[in-house]
Amino acid sequence: ESGCGKSTLCRLILQLMAPTSGSVRFQGQELVGRSRRDLRPIRRDIQRVFQDPYASLNPRKRIGQIVGDPIELHGLASGGEVKRQVQDLLDRVGLQAEPDIFQALRFGAVLENVVYDEDSHHVDFHDTSITQNTRGAYPIDFIRNAKIPCVAGHPTDVIFLTCDAFGVLPPVSRLSPEQAMYHFISGYTAKVAGTEMGVTEPQATFSPCFGGPFLVWHPMKYAGLLADKILKHRVNVWLVNTGWSGGAYGIGKRMKLPITRGIIDAIHSGALRNAPATADAVFGLDAITACPGVPDEVLVPRDAWADKAAYDVTARKLAGLFAHNFRQYLDKVTSAVALAGPSE
Repeated sequence: ESGCGKSTLCRLILQLMAPTSGSVRFQGQELVGRSRRDLRPIRRDIQRVFQDPYASLNPRKRIGQIVGDPIELHGLASGGEVKRQVQDLLDRVGLQAEPDIFQALRFGAVLENVVYDEDSHHVDFHDTSITQNTRGAYPIDFIRNAKIPCVAGHPTDVIFLTCDAFGVLPPVSRLSPEQAMYHFISGYTAKVAGTEMGVTEPQATFSPCFGGPFLVWHPMKYAGLLADKILKHRVNVWLVNTGWSGGAYGIGKRMKLPITRGIIDAIHSGALRNAPATADAVFGLDAITACPGVPDEVLVPRDAWADKAAYDVTARKLAGLFAHNFRQYLDKVTSAVALAGPSE
């Protein structure tokens, strides 16, 4: 009830005001008379919720900043780790941490696998009765800071994206020209539950040059053209895995968008050009082991798995699938390219 003293009680507990007499105890600790330094760790466990929560929000800040400020203020995390924790908290309550993309999914966008009201055209993004794997496409000018026209010169970096639902590929790897050709020809990704009817567990899928149905020539022809451009313009090539970490689908967790975004930002800034890397024993990839804003334990897949033996079995399984798929191209590819893939 308004005026009963709720706010005053909260202020007393937080020691934002001192009582005229008596004591204030929290979890058995006396709070009255403590210094601000002594109160700081205690206040981390106390949260004041206003009767009108919206009145406590700063309209000049995004929700991610509002949630992240106290994490940084209390020294609980810094840099990219703050973003990761904020994303985890927002995921728990179904809030969006990507306002630019969310606001672009409006009238004029194309959406798949969503439930909407046919009269009002209101989309219920929380309804996953069709599938959890929804898709959206929108005009580029729906993004507020888009570069228009979307053209540039020769790239400094080429990024291959894959969604590894087996959870064994590194989040980011540096590729040699031969490895770039191998993975371009392979075109690996994975189907997961919700992408197609009847798919209930991860299934490896390979589409040469990431566009098999549209190829006229042998994939090696296109891979050779790509390699020529890579060498001519001294381009860095990266394999970025947006799939699972810490286990396969159903055990591990999907890479958080801030992690993938941190990796892409680091590639664009040049921060990964000379970053330390370790050779993956199965896939032969140079897995980057230090990336700004990305937890180190995520970058080496085997380290992220609790069950190391299960990782080894799963990695060998995927390596075998790579090798089986690539046999159809061995008559046209060079030995250097054939040897650039995983070891069985």
